[in-house]
Amino acid sequence: MPPLNERFQESRVVSADEVRGAFPALERQHEGFPVAYFDGPGGTQVPRTVVEAMANYLFQHNANTHWAFPTSAETDAALHGARRVLADFVNASPDEIVFGANMTSLTFRVSRALGRRLGPSDAIVVTELDHHANIDPWRALARDRGITIRQSRMIPETGQLDWDDLDRCLSQHGTKLLAIGAASNAVGTINDVARAVAMAHEAEALAFVDAVHFAPHQLVDVQAWDCDFVVCSAYKFHGPHVGVLYGKRALLRSLEVTKLRPAPDTAPERLEAGTQNHEGIVGAAAAVEFLAGLVKEEQECVDPNELDAWIMTRRQRLATVFQALHTRGCALLERLWEGCGCIPGVRLFGPPPGAPRTPTIALVVANVPATEVAIRLARRGIFASHGDFYAQTVAERLGQARDGLLRLGCACYTTENEVDRVVESLRAIAQGHE
Repeated sequence: MPPLNERFQESRVVSADEVRGAFPALERQHEGFPVAYFDGPGGTQVPRTVVEAMANYLFQHNANTHWAFPTSAETDAALHGARRVLADFVNASPDEIVFGANMTSLTFRVSRALGRRLGPSDAIVVTELDHHANIDPWRALARDRGITIRQSRMIPETGQLDWDDLDRCLSQHGTKLLAIGAASNAVGTINDVARAVAMAHEAEALAFVDAVHFAPHQLVDVQAWDCDFVVCSAYKFHGPHVGVLYGKRALLRSLEVTKLRPAPDTAPERLEAGTQNHEGIVGAAAAVEFLAGLVKEEQECVDPNELDAWIMTRRQRLATVFQALHTRGCALLERLWEGCGCIPGVRLFGPPPGAPRTPTIALVVANVPATEVAIRLARRGIFASHGDFYAQTVAERLGQARDGLLRLGCACYTTENEVDRVVESLRAIAQGHE
């Protein structure tokens, strides 16, 4: 039998057409056109299996936790199972996974807890490249605790971090935390998180990583990053509207969180205020299982007694899938970037193909506000988002605070034909034919 690494090479990821068959939303028509969803950076479509898992929980197992009857015990088991699945997703342990309403509320919750340790002599570093959900919770501490906020610059011409400026910010006295995004939800830039975390730890600061836009495109690895916290949102990787937080075990156990006295004081539950969205948590796990299930494994084995050696773990299947989806995404990005870049009047932002980035681009069309571009695209069945996407500082630094940006994001169900439709439609808009 071939070694395990060769076994993985024999595995294959289902085709884009097979992936599309899992998403009922792709059957939608608008204005006589099949809908092409380029709004993935703001929220992806949901496969049938995720909805079925949530419905099954609500129909068959719905109860509150920790009681002595079957549906309550089944709920306990479902939540524990979801922690195991999401732990595999980020390469952590189940007792390091916290669920919440969304990334923003989880970030506020952790910031409140960490803020109790901080005072006027302390500082937090944020970046201009980030979504404000990883900026404003920390800025609120400046008002409440008198701490200093330092903001590391982005380079507008490339949409990338100014690493020298980040080093300067971290090196100043009193830095206790770096809040950084793994990828920009506005322009698609992927940051070198491991490098940033190492810089933070060198300054004896914690590292809080926003992986909301990163997680749908590349596999999070908290062990490789050595970060202290990571947050992401299941609705960005084909799940429901649920937030997920990873925290190092010792930190989750030691944070001084606001909680009710009778509530559990064990990690990770001590960070989960109130009754959770059980069906949403089940759906988040189902979304990860959907992604892991995109691997088609060879069924034949030379020796049935060695079958276990052929079976990929969930984490290994996820790694295989994400590598394949990354390759597809890069090809779609290059096609989209080159097509849009050839249109007179269209200006692209962010790093070009080949640089570390997600298949997400931001652009403007000369003399046409981003809102109007989005409206005209929708008439052709192309759904794309516009504005600043809560990355307000990015839009300001790019000079687009007033009219905003148009954002196009490729997902696992995006096709070359849909990319070509976008390019053709933008060309018509730029030329005044739409």
